[in-house]
Amino acid sequence: MIERTQAPAFRQVENIELIKAESYSLDNGINLFSINAGSQDLVRIELIFNNVNWNPEKPLQAYVVNSMLVEGTRTLRSHEIAEEIDYYGAFLQTDYNYDQSIVTLYTLTKHLNSTLPVVKQILTDSVFPEEELATFKRNQKQKLSINLEKNDFLSRRIFNKALFGNTIYGFSSTSEDYDKLDRDQLVEYFNLAYRPGNCTIVVSGKVDEATISSINDHFGRDWDKGVSLHQNTFTIPVRSGSENYFEREGALQSAIRIGNLSINRNHPDFAALQVLNTVLGGYFGSRLMANIREDKGYTYGIGSALVSFKNMGYFFIASEVGADVCTSAVEEIKKEIDLLRTERISEGELSLVKNYMLGSFLGGLENAFSHADKFKNIYFSGLDYSYYSNYIETVKSITSDKLLELAQFYFNFDSFEKVIVGKK
Repeated sequence: MIERTQAPAFRQVENIELIKAESYSLDNGINLFSINAGSQDLVRIELIFNNVNWNPEKPLQAYVVNSMLVEGTRTLRSHEIAEEIDYYGAFLQTDYNYDQSIVTLYTLTKHLNSTLPVVKQILTDSVFPEEELATFKRNQKQKLSINLEKNDFLSRRIFNKALFGNTIYGFSSTSEDYDKLDRDQLVEYFNLAYRPGNCTIVVSGKVDEATISSINDHFGRDWDKGVSLHQNTFTIPVRSGSENYFEREGALQSAIRIGNLSINRNHPDFAALQVLNTVLGGYFGSRLMANIREDKGYTYGIGSALVSFKNMGYFFIASEVGADVCTSAVEEIKKEIDLLRTERISEGELSLVKNYMLGSFLGGLENAFSHADKFKNIYFSGLDYSYYSNYIETVKSITSDKLLELAQFYFNFDSFEKVIVGKK
């Protein structure tokens, strides 16, 4: 008979094996990395371009070029691109983040030679039609207008500006930025950035030599390398403890965002600081959730995160709370930060967090695509697979004394940037 009044004992994850990427070089020098796993004849091909030549006078170039790659080439209109991809049961998407612009194709391997030519066209022959650009600008301005009514959206913009200043990380678009955007800016950036010399390919799924050969045939032989680029690098002065309050009359909820510039994945303390962050607000059983959601009932959700960018990292706490309890919620956040700086975490709580983190890591390795995502995290940070073995060992072995030391060094509520949008 199972004893249902007692929880089963924890069993710590012992071994975590990653499928390591194999490296290839295409004929024109593009680095290609392959993660071969799975039984289905399906592959994901990601063509990843670094965002370059950041110009605050033309701040939307990289984002809009990536968004409009599928809007037409000299021989294919946007609906024809979509129809061609759909016909083969494939899926094509573009993604943009602060550091990279990505074009991703999901396709059956038997249709590679039919779908890759479409991808090649949009990467070499996109024309950014004027009528499509006008529609895009109109839609984005309308979306921006709606988002500016949301407190959490505003708090994120104000917080990013406070931390990162006049860089790509701190930039917030305005309606006027879209008005100033023209097709010439898009063509300029497209011709500069979408070149083999700025491209890395990651292919995952059921990958064989025929797959690699097909990718080389389409992207490795007759694609011009282009001109030299300037990698985006920024120097950001550290600000300390400013308060940014944006009042919204009649607001029923207030958005809170608190944090500071911090370390990124390249720093030796990053893995240990992730453990500390998980204790504070990195999972549903965290201290912030237990206090501010479950005990006080101030919010439906609150969390914290440690974010790694190419040039830097940052730490933040975010929530939306009732406007009438906003000041109390901020006080409780400060209380939890101060507790981490003054009291050791109990062995029971630390054991729970360690098991959660190791289980989450293992659960995130469900297929070839997730193994490829783990590879991208280290490759674009200039790291190797030892990062993950060090991460796992750190989670398993870290002590309460070490976490107390980290909290005293990295967490100082008075030095955090604080943003409130709504009402205090």
